[in-house]
Amino acid sequence: MLNLFSLRGLPWSGADGQEKVQLTAAELESLRSELADIEEREAHLKAQLEHIDEILRSARLSGYLYIRSRWTALPGEPAPIDDIDVDDWLPRFVVLHGQCIFFYLCSTDLSPQDSTLLSDVVEVGPLPNFIREGEGTQYSFYILTRQGLRYECSHVSEVQVDTWLSALRTDCKLGSDVEVPNGS
Repeated sequence: MLNLFSLRGLPWSGADGQEKVQLTAAELESLRSELADIEEREAHLKAQLEHIDEILRSARLSGYLYIRSRWTALPGEPAPIDDIDVDDWLPRFVVLHGQCIFFYLCSTDLSPQDSTLLSDVVEVGPLPNFIREGEGTQYSFYILTRQGLRYECSHVSEVQVDTWLSALRTDCKLGSDVEVPNGS
């Protein structure tokens, strides 16, 4: 078992092909303390993973989407520039759970990078399709909050996008928005 820890600097002695490590009482106590810390950390991480597992099991919807965010122009500001050619879409693991949408960097993260309350969502709707180099057609939609933050979301699956739109409209108690023609 001691070989697992790669204990450098400890005195080793061997007799008859068996290697033994010689430890002082202080070194032995230090190793015991480190093992206890490791076991405590492992128990804590297991508890966090079980918590995440429970959230995902009870989540209404979860999955990877490409996300980018935009702020709406404030009164008196010029309209935002057309940024259709800007490829700033980032993959995020998105979870619709309870009264919140959580945005994680990846599915194994323990804490979300961002979140939005469903009560803050004022509008959801489709966006035009677009082509991503090497990935084909991306189907997209947006989530607009009362603070003016607009999350634009995309995925290669039209069914996935339709599922998110339907779930968000239902959970946010929004009616069907006017369909935007999907063009590339």
